[in-house]
Amino acid sequence: MSDQPGRTRFLTVLEVADVMRVSKMTVYRLLHSGELPGVRVGRSFRVPQDALDHYLATSPAVETREQPHGEDRKSS
Repeated sequence: MSDQPGRTRFLTVLEVADVMRVSKMTVYRLLHSGELPGVRVGRSFRVPQDALDHYLATSPAVETREQPHGEDRKSS
C-alpha cells in the first residue's frame, strides 16, 4: 500500500495495540465504547491513522509518581 496524499491509512487492531503498547482487548473495548473511531470490515475492525493520532493527542496524560529511593512509606 502506498502513502498517497489524501488517502487514509487504516490500521488493524493489532497494529493499534502495538502503537499504544496495550492488548488487543483494550483496543476492542475502545472501539466498542466509541472512544476510538473505527470501521468494521466484515468481522474485523480497521482504525484510521488520523483517528488514532487524534485519540493519542487528546487523551489525558496520566502522571505517575515514584518514591525517591531510600524513602519508605509511613507505617501505621
